[in-house]
Amino acid sequence: MTDASTAECMAVLSGLPARRGERLLAFSIIVASTVIFLALAPFAKTQLSAVPAFIPIYQSALVLNDVITVVFLLGQRQFSRTDTLSLLAGGYLFTALMSVVHALTFPGLFAPTGLLYAGPQTTAWLYLFWHSGFPLFVIAYASCNAVARPSWGGGSGLVLSIGSALALVCAFALTATLGQRFLPAVMRGNHYAPAMMIVVSSVWLLNLTALLVLWRRKPYSVLDLWLIVTMCAWLFDIALSAGLNAGRYDLGFYAGRIYGLLAASFVLIVLLTQTSSLHVQLIKLRASDREKADELRRLTTIDPLTGIANRRAFEEALDQEWRRMMRHHTALSLLMIDVDYFKRFNDSYGHVAGDQCLRVVAQTLALRARRAGEIAARYGGEEFAVLLPHIDIAAARQLGERMCDAVRERQIPHQGSAVAPVVTISVGVASISALPESAGSLSRDSAADAASPGGGAVLIEAADHALYDAKLAGRDRVIAAGKDDTAATSALPTTDARLSAA
Repeated sequence: MTDASTAECMAVLSGLPARRGERLLAFSIIVASTVIFLALAPFAKTQLSAVPAFIPIYQSALVLNDVITVVFLLGQRQFSRTDTLSLLAGGYLFTALMSVVHALTFPGLFAPTGLLYAGPQTTAWLYLFWHSGFPLFVIAYASCNAVARPSWGGGSGLVLSIGSALALVCAFALTATLGQRFLPAVMRGNHYAPAMMIVVSSVWLLNLTALLVLWRRKPYSVLDLWLIVTMCAWLFDIALSAGLNAGRYDLGFYAGRIYGLLAASFVLIVLLTQTSSLHVQLIKLRASDREKADELRRLTTIDPLTGIANRRAFEEALDQEWRRMMRHHTALSLLMIDVDYFKRFNDSYGHVAGDQCLRVVAQTLALRARRAGEIAARYGGEEFAVLLPHIDIAAARQLGERMCDAVRERQIPHQGSAVAPVVTISVGVASISALPESAGSLSRDSAADAASPGGGAVLIEAADHALYDAKLAGRDRVIAAGKDDTAATSALPTTDARLSAA
């Protein structure tokens, strides 16, 4: 079995190992049930008041529990893709249908002698058939390998199980109604005939056999464990309501059926509990996945050295803001920033100090770009970019000057600088209003993005050109691009000229 199949097996009750706490709980329930049974057994023949309404209430609860259990088992079967659960689902479907037939034929409930051509022996024999059929399905389930096996040719196993349940119900119903004259008499009015003890002993032994087969199936899964509890309750049910008592409406009759209702509820309760637990785990997993996705998104958009946005995040933000600017015709400005004489700083103080310098500068810039939509990013090396939506070029220039002052005020020593004894920055400012008319006239439906010549790249080129002018003018200053300066990107300085300015 592959690892994936094993993981799926572990997600259903038939493949989930029973833990120590669950085994202790199941054992405690069995002990408590046994104690109550032993306390009730001597009084099983005590006659009580006849309450005919008890039967439809009891049978309705049985049918409801069994049908819901069938639905849960089939759901787990579909997930695990095994047919061992089909056998058990067929057993619970059998008990649900037999409960209906038993209720319909019960004398005095819907008709004086019951429906479906029922006779005086019909209901008692249906009870015996009912409690004989379910252990057969349990034995079939327990006889399968403890490791879940693949489905038998798609849904053939499910069809076989359901078909067997329906066939048994029909056969037992016909035998107990139309063929009742061929069956030994087990009832005399509301009391049991001598033959009842022989027949019910056989039924009880069949259920005991199912319990023993389950008991030998180790290691126990959660489903195996609670089926053992169920079969114990069934043994007490049969003993009280058809063995130790005298007939209908005595203490054993009522107590045994309460045991039967509990037996029908154990597996259902466990299934409901597991479903709730899985739902809680799913919520936790989804929350964990969201946290991991957020962390991954953060890692892919944050520069690891400086802790501010990286170039990828900047380009995504520029693309979004460029499109928003095109739709709403709002202002959009950009600051391109370079640390003055940073190569000399590294040569003088070393790369560790250089990294610390970049972190301080980055955080200083980020503290002054905190309005909605504004983003400070490391563009590359010692160069930074600050995107400023809804800000015109005059306000952007003022912000650039404040950033220059803030960096200078950090008083980071720089003995290699030609403009100041501390680290300074140069800032180039560009705004959409200062770009050529060809850029400003882009269609709002244009597919241009930050990487295309007609999109945000124009704004980057203009700000970069202004930054170059700031360096030529002596650094430690802010230069704003004008329309005359950015009329054509082809007029930008060559790479050699930029290197000499650096």
